[in-house]
Amino acid sequence: MDAYEALVTRISPKELCEPAPDEAALRKIVAAGLRAPDHGRLRPWRFISIRGGARHRLGEVFAAALARREPGAGAELERERQKPLRAPLVLVVAAHIAHSPKIPPVEQLLSAGAAAQNIMIACHALGFGAMWKTGAPAYDRGVKEALGLAAADEIAGFLYIGTPKTTPKPPAPLDPADFVRAWTPD
Repeated sequence: MDAYEALVTRISPKELCEPAPDEAALRKIVAAGLRAPDHGRLRPWRFISIRGGARHRLGEVFAAALARREPGAGAELERERQKPLRAPLVLVVAAHIAHSPKIPPVEQLLSAGAAAQNIMIACHALGFGAMWKTGAPAYDRGVKEALGLAAADEIAGFLYIGTPKTTPKPPAPLDPADFVRAWTPD
């Protein structure tokens, strides 16, 4: 699959199963993430690979975070516990925010987002599927702490990676002309 085809055919599958990328494939996938734009060469990207039983522990971390945010949560706690089980591999993509007079935190977070997109394209090119999820756990200080991230770090997303159970239906095509306008100064 060439690069352009990977870019214009990637979609997020609804369900993922085994196999996930093995360690060699994951190295290739993360290598694509490391090619994201990086103003100042701060290399803000941090990746945390979560497989097997560690996904159950992550579910407990998600549930504990929800219980702190919403003390009356009931059935929602079990849904939080199940989220990391959506795929055989969860790759947390985070930005280690450096204090820089020239590169603001938003640029560092955008770089991590670009790394996540590169990873999703690489997954697709190698025959895997990936879904990008955030939600409240991505912004929860306790979740970041449990994952070993600093308080100033930002989670760009939880990438759920595996083999698509079914071939996802492509979305309706979009016309680029609907999203681009020329700027003509007065």
